[in-house]
Amino acid sequence: MEDVIQIKDQWYILATSPRAEDRTRVLKTEETFGLFDRFGDIQPIGIGEQGLYHEGTRYLSSFELTVNQRRPLLLNSSVAKDNVLLAVDLTTPDLYQDSELSIQKCSVHIFRSKLLRDGVCHEHIRVNNFGRKPVELVLDFLFDADFADIFEVRGATRERNGQKYPAEYTDDTVILSYRGLDDVNRRTHIRLIPAPDKMEANRASYSLLLPVQQEKEIFIEINCQFNNVVFPRQEYLAALSENKNNGALAKAETASVHTDNEQFNDWLNRSATDLQMLTTRTEHGRYPYAGVPWFSTPFGRDGIITALQCLWVDPGLARGVLGFLAENQAKEVDAEQDAEPGKILHETRKGEMAALGEIPFKYYYGSVDATPLFIILAGAYFQRTGDRTFIERIWPNIKMALAWLDEYGDVDGDFFVEYSRHSSNGIIQQGWKDSNNSVFHQDGNLAQGPIALCEVQGYAYKAKKVGAELGSLFGEKELAGKLNLQAESLKKNFNEAFWCDEIDTFALALDGKKNPCRVRSSNAGHVLFSEIATQEYARRAAKTILNQDSFSGWGVRTIPTIENRYNPMSYHNGSVWPHDNSIIAMGLANYGFKDEAIKILTGLFNAAIMFDLHRLPELFCGFAKLPGQAPTSYPVACSPQAWASGTVYYLLQACLGLTFSVEKPQLTFSYPQLPDYIDFVRISNLRVGNGVIDLALRRHTLDVGINVVRKEGDIDIAVIV
Repeated sequence: MEDVIQIKDQWYILATSPRAEDRTRVLKTEETFGLFDRFGDIQPIGIGEQGLYHEGTRYLSSFELTVNQRRPLLLNSSVAKDNVLLAVDLTTPDLYQDSELSIQKCSVHIFRSKLLRDGVCHEHIRVNNFGRKPVELVLDFLFDADFADIFEVRGATRERNGQKYPAEYTDDTVILSYRGLDDVNRRTHIRLIPAPDKMEANRASYSLLLPVQQEKEIFIEINCQFNNVVFPRQEYLAALSENKNNGALAKAETASVHTDNEQFNDWLNRSATDLQMLTTRTEHGRYPYAGVPWFSTPFGRDGIITALQCLWVDPGLARGVLGFLAENQAKEVDAEQDAEPGKILHETRKGEMAALGEIPFKYYYGSVDATPLFIILAGAYFQRTGDRTFIERIWPNIKMALAWLDEYGDVDGDFFVEYSRHSSNGIIQQGWKDSNNSVFHQDGNLAQGPIALCEVQGYAYKAKKVGAELGSLFGEKELAGKLNLQAESLKKNFNEAFWCDEIDTFALALDGKKNPCRVRSSNAGHVLFSEIATQEYARRAAKTILNQDSFSGWGVRTIPTIENRYNPMSYHNGSVWPHDNSIIAMGLANYGFKDEAIKILTGLFNAAIMFDLHRLPELFCGFAKLPGQAPTSYPVACSPQAWASGTVYYLLQACLGLTFSVEKPQLTFSYPQLPDYIDFVRISNLRVGNGVIDLALRRHTLDVGINVVRKEGDIDIAVIV
């Protein structure tokens, strides 16, 4: 996925200025998210991404608290571990009146807390006078709303916009309004409790006289209204209580993992709460929205990979992803949407520009890998849960996806799956590395399409194997036999066409003339994930993937330092992506390379604890790890990002060799290993079939011991050592 904007007919990443700081505070619930600075303000600084957003539109573009027309001093700022609340501690600087010191620094404490609930941003402000004399303060809240589409925020320009109306205000309320070219009324409804002493179109002011050791409380509700649909009124404490209760219920539905390494636990806990925050309820179940700020919407590829990563701890997430994508599967050819029958959604967008077709992403299908990955997830979900009823319900969608691989995916009939853009303004490169310059030859020249990516052939192979298994399950033996034959033929042809002895790995891709792109890349790790590689080629590719040119110390680079287009600060040509590394680790484990998988786990663990809040971002720069130095942030990376958050679970699963079988039901640990900084792991509330189990894992010199702490239901445990 790419941070896309449009220039002429191209959609691609643009980073013209860095963020003002790397500690933006993020809150999200359902279709609403907020990006604040550490003071709790919204300011047009850096790349200007801060704001309160709802369904693809920014409803608040400026919001700042001042005290006597000065910005307070920051004491502390943090998002709660459960991601429910942003808490900020502020104090006053030295404040003067008529050249005399009237309020001494650090004598007044200002506490701010924010939360989101049902399309409303709630804020609580508490002002305490801890000084030795009464103080007079003027608190000003300055605000504005530009109602910009998320793509405008990111840099897209429009020929014209809708109508923004003058603010309406009463004693305690301000309403900022905009009618879009899509004929939708969007309104930001701001209510302050108690009513301020002075209200204007873009300012609310309180004049406070605070005796010693006294406090004043203010509550603010910012309601994002769409076509005059108003979210229900709710008090701050009630909203906070409901958010916490919902979080507790969601946590109870998933397995939890705890280790004897507290820093590792910090990474686990942050990942779990980020996934919970990014997940949105749809009519088809829960769906992990890709990332904040640029991708807070359903993405097919991202949702599928996140669901795969988390399948062992939260299979319900996969069901929601499969249900949503099945419902939105393409039914007909639509070149402008890059849609073809059976193809799985790339992304869907809400907002004015999508509604008007100014961007192609209202329902867009320009990804070559989401379709085979959809089939893979369906098979993995069945193996994890045994939920035959659901899989039977989406079996027609799976068959349509399988048919797409042959009828539309294989453009030229060479048995490989290729892509080329049909939309006049869609995405050019349609694999997961979708920057325009991500597919190239050894000399650096860009490859001309149609493009057959190496990892996509692996996905297609695995999808056909899964399709054969499900076909047998549902009595379609002829289809199953056909798919098995296709898979074996694809495996043979792939290893012959894509293996490159001179670079000791698989070619990145074949171009439109079937010339291999002889470029070393992390894509080869995905080939191992699909198990399409021969054992010998897998061994050699693994060695190349983890050599010093490819492995930065923090993780595997998208391309190594010796390749022509290597740039550690690029989006896809030298950076490190956590989700990419998790898939590589699973691929290594599939072929028995557990030490190599642990090396990746360790690199990303060391990176995670260096990032703010122990949160792995979407990606970071590919500079080599140096003693005492943190990873270098990528300036516009989404953080949190769903498949970055899911990374730790897939890495653990890879190292433990954890798989599920529906026949018994049974958990199998194949040659389980743990890194030397983790001696003990407890897995709790792991649901298998109709039962639930708690496990205690202890690292030994050569293997991992597994003890059952609690078991309800008929569940077998098998350990292969």
